[in-house]
Amino acid sequence: QVQLVESGGGLVQPGGSLRLSCAASGIIFRLYAMGWYRQAPGKQRELVARITSGGSTNYADSVKGRFTISRDNAKNTVYLQMNSLKPEDTAVYYCNADYPLKKYWGQGTQVTVSS
Repeated sequence: QVQLVESGGGLVQPGGSLRLSCAASGIIFRLYAMGWYRQAPGKQRELVARITSGGSTNYADSVKGRFTISRDNAKNTVYLQMNSLKPEDTAVYYCNADYPLKKYWGQGTQVTVSS
């Protein structure tokens, strides 16, 4: 009964902003590192941002300075604030929960950056 449900995707113009949310259930959320990945058509899934159980973050070079990952353990939710969006950010964005020997994935939410 582990579920990760992403929301907040949509169509946005270049330079715009979007905030993604991922609500988790069925896990002890506070113990998991949480991440956002993305996959564009014909390309491999790539790590966008990650936040550890202790709150440390890391980002792909391509999004550093534009995206911010955060978590609210009381709500079992991880967020990805995306600013200054570019067309190359267009992809399906996936939430993941990571703990030793365990990794769970959401179903994804589409983000399209286009004028």
